[in-house]
Amino acid sequence: MHEVQLASHTIQTHGTRLARKYTHDWVVLVLLTAIVVGLHYTPPFSRFVGRDMMTDIRYPVKSSTVPAWSVPVCVLFAVLITAFFTDTIKPLVGRPRPDFFWRCFPDGKQLYDQVTGEVICHGEKSFLADGRKSFPSGHTSWCFAGLGFLSLYLSGKIKVFDCQGHVSKLCIMILSLLIASLVGISRIDDYRHHWEDVFVGSLIGYIMSVLCYLHFFPPPYHDQGWGPYAYFYMLEEFQVANSNGAQNQQSTCEQQHCSSIGNDLESGNV
Repeated sequence: MHEVQLASHTIQTHGTRLARKYTHDWVVLVLLTAIVVGLHYTPPFSRFVGRDMMTDIRYPVKSSTVPAWSVPVCVLFAVLITAFFTDTIKPLVGRPRPDFFWRCFPDGKQLYDQVTGEVICHGEKSFLADGRKSFPSGHTSWCFAGLGFLSLYLSGKIKVFDCQGHVSKLCIMILSLLIASLVGISRIDDYRHHWEDVFVGSLIGYIMSVLCYLHFFPPPYHDQGWGPYAYFYMLEEFQVANSNGAQNQQSTCEQQHCSSIGNDLESGNV
């Protein structure tokens, strides 16, 4: 019997089977994408902003050092779940960004309610709404989700935790987290987020990256941490199939051999 070779299974030969197996996962990803887009345009909670609070949110409006479109470049699944989590919190909290003053009063002319002291903004509506979405930092959470996943993936592939003490391997793993941290720092430098927003965003992103990674891969310190669960599952299936095939072939040969001996006995050749 011809043995099944693992390397012979490609997208072309087994793509349909693979697509059917993960149909539900792709449906969930599409739904998450649609929900995240909807949440992005959800009006934020209009938190009270008084005259005394303007000192801390009067930083100038700057363009982003790291644009939003360049963030979700690593792992779609982890990034989408993180985006869903982050964009759900943002409009509910409604925390003003550090540059909220200039979003509220683009001409610098301040106007407050005479009774409550709350700001009466006359800035652009969409720009002002985005100014109330400071907590948590979306850029930071997305980057830690994607690059955190990448750091775990690399640590498993190059076997960082093999008890050999290779510092170079550890540096490769940390590099991804360093890049994510620099993105978070840029959000503070651009006056788009307070440091608390960035800190919480990094925690959300990294926790999601760990959960998503462990959903597909063994822990990086595991002996089989270099490959996904699906690979070892398919490998086990192939080994069982080959083992059963070899047993059936051996059984067939034994039957044929016994039949040949019986025929020889009947014909008097033995």
